[in-house]
Amino acid sequence: MSIRAQPGARKNAVVGEHGGALKVAVTAPPEDGRANAAIVELLRDWIGLKRSEIELATGPTNRNKQVLIRGRSPEELATLLASKLGP
Repeated sequence: MSIRAQPGARKNAVVGEHGGALKVAVTAPPEDGRANAAIVELLRDWIGLKRSEIELATGPTNRNKQVLIRGRSPEELATLLASKLGP
């Protein structure tokens, strides 16, 4: 899944869609992987996954990231995201 990161935000939240990627804002600074860990944790809670079902795949030093999600089909994930993001 494609992610657009916004580190150093005022609050942790899934903001919406940005250029075909899910935009995720976290309060953690982009230092020592803290923002990456916060993004994975936020998505895990937001989607309802176990720790072993999600990990950062690419983009550890870039705002554009890819996360790997296990245990959900692409269709199931798309339906879940659409229901959480709304129209």
